[in-house]
Amino acid sequence: MAIESITGRTRVPIATKAVPKTEMDGGNKAAKQAEKSDSIAITGIAQGIKKAFESSSSGAIVDAERVASVKKAIAEGSYQVNAERIADKMMQYENLTPQNK
Repeated sequence: MAIESITGRTRVPIATKAVPKTEMDGGNKAAKQAEKSDSIAITGIAQGIKKAFESSSSGAIVDAERVASVKKAIAEGSYQVNAERIADKMMQYENLTPQNK
């Protein structure tokens, strides 16, 4: 399909020739060897982060037994909220977050 420009003239697409990659880099063997010799080294800190991530992802995040016991207590009507403990935890969290000044 021909594309018309603003002037109303039809533009003819230009034929291009695909050039193989070996022709583009001239078959440079040094470039190929450099690609093979690249390596990566992970620092001790990064390895520690990786180990911590793996260990945290392997364990259960939610204590299913605790959730079941709380659900049972709520259903029975025996679950009691300790407002003072909740307020203390909220204050601990607030103290950990940076303050906007």
